[in-house]
Amino acid sequence: MPLPYVLLSAAVSLDGYLDDTGPDRLLLSGPADFDRVDEVRASVDAILVGAGTLRADNPRLLVNSTERRAARAAAGRPEYPLKVTVSASGELDPGARFWHTGGAKAVYTTDEGARRLRASGVASEDVQVVALGAELDWRGLLEHLHDVLGVRRLMVEGGGTIHTQLLQLQLVDEVQLVLAPLFVGDPAAPRLFGPGRYQGGRLRLVETRAIEDVVLMRY
Repeated sequence: MPLPYVLLSAAVSLDGYLDDTGPDRLLLSGPADFDRVDEVRASVDAILVGAGTLRADNPRLLVNSTERRAARAAAGRPEYPLKVTVSASGELDPGARFWHTGGAKAVYTTDEGARRLRASGVASEDVQVVALGAELDWRGLLEHLHDVLGVRRLMVEGGGTIHTQLLQLQLVDEVQLVLAPLFVGDPAAPRLFGPGRYQGGRLRLVETRAIEDVVLMRY
């Protein structure tokens, strides 16, 4: 079955951390890289984050540039990419900014999670709740995105658990990794990739680029 082109996007410290354990989110890159991420968002059909990222960061996941949104509309595409999240439990805050900004949204969950989400009021005209069965199935999720929602390019912005699962299932086509010039060093802080069985062999480096004081690496 055809699947979307899956692009993982993340910024990490030199020692592989996504954040520290402080009360505020650690900003690993700067304005120029944020603009690059906005450009990538504008190029895709959907943006996906996990439930942990929703809870920790409360992101909006928007294309911020009015020019890029206008270009999408001129090409006959929605002004904003579809926003997607994944939660086995369905325990998501209906007040999160994810639900109340941008255009269409989809949440993939289990049968039990779907019941909880519908009871919470998350399901609406703009939010599609998709139950995948008793357990989450990444391949089934990607097939549904491709075949039912028409997603051809999917940008995955985190968190580390999602990145790890997709890589270990060999469902990733591209990794865009931004390396920030700092160390975190806190074993309690979240890391980008967890332990497990990954694909063998070396990835193919297709681009390196300095952006202010960070480095973008595309594999």
